[in-house]
Amino acid sequence: MDTVTSSVSARELRTELSTIVGRVAFGHERIGLTRNGKLAAVVIGVEDLELLERLEAAEDVAAYREAKAADTGERISLTQLRDELTA
Repeated sequence: MDTVTSSVSARELRTELSTIVGRVAFGHERIGLTRNGKLAAVVIGVEDLELLERLEAAEDVAAYREAKAADTGERISLTQLRDELTA
């Protein structure tokens, strides 16, 4: 992850939580949380979270539009679907 600015262990997070929250909120850092030396999570600010949510929503809209464009209008009944799945 190239955008993680630094990392801290779970132990450090417990003792430095207030400082880490300040660095994320006001310094716009992305701080990796490690457990047993491996990246386990990332602490990000609200702006980053909002951006991720907008990107996810845009992906959902694009997938919906793609599916709608590919829709032929053909439908089958629930009974037909069950028959196909059990065949």
